[in-house]
Amino acid sequence: MATATATAVQVIRVGHSPDPDDAFMFHALANDKVPTGNLKFVHELQDIETLNRRALKGELEVTAVSIHAYSQLLDTYALLPTGCSMGDKYGPMVVARKPMTVGDLPGVKLTTAFLTLKLLFDSIGAKDKLTYDVVPFDEIIPVVAAGKYDAGLIIHEGQLTFQNQGLHLVTDLGVWWQDRTGLPLPLGGNVVRKDLGAATMKEVSRLIKQSIQYALDHRREALDYALKYARDMDVALADKFVGMYVNDWTLDYGDRGRAAIRALLDAGHKAGIIANPTAVEFVE
Repeated sequence: MATATATAVQVIRVGHSPDPDDAFMFHALANDKVPTGNLKFVHELQDIETLNRRALKGELEVTAVSIHAYSQLLDTYALLPTGCSMGDKYGPMVVARKPMTVGDLPGVKLTTAFLTLKLLFDSIGAKDKLTYDVVPFDEIIPVVAAGKYDAGLIIHEGQLTFQNQGLHLVTDLGVWWQDRTGLPLPLGGNVVRKDLGAATMKEVSRLIKQSIQYALDHRREALDYALKYARDMDVALADKFVGMYVNDWTLDYGDRGRAAIRALLDAGHKAGIIANPTAVEFVE
């Protein structure tokens, strides 16, 4: 008597950063808290620049990328409507060892570059005066505090702790962007490879949203898991940081979040930072 053939398991490699917000978001998928059917999620933790480079090669089925990098991935990946990092009146910050204004920045050396920072320089007529070095994000505050650089663009938990190193806020790019556009600042998102096919892409999107919802509904459980990836953060600080980047925006961009993505990429193109117009494609 013939027996039914078991449905083949399909491996979905998910690239994301080893940070508490991503760990919180993917807790349910990483620890079998939600049923995934024939999809098996395998998590690969790397910094965002490495993930951006891997995405350019189409290596991973699902990966976190910067929104700037997404503009170069249109042929291979579609943007998931879940899993975004959206700064609502906050975002990456430029900090300095001594007090200074935005107008002082063209004359200083920064530690890293970012699309929104380039737009800021463009807005003050100094697009060609941005000089920078790329430094691992967890080293930026120490090297600026040590005087090796005049200023640095900080992300992650450094946004909550830079004052502890005696640094001064020059500008918050999330506030600058919101004042300019009335929209939140999209920082990063999750993309899914198009060759998986529409049905699998939608199922991946559904499961990631379910994982995020599980974390929000079981906050302390997910936070305890995320603390394994928190660098020198206590529970209260980790909870505040996670709340900045895993929230209702992360469940779904919504119309305003989608508009923010298009506005940022359009601004990048108009400023000559992004070579071609970006036709944003969401998995709906």
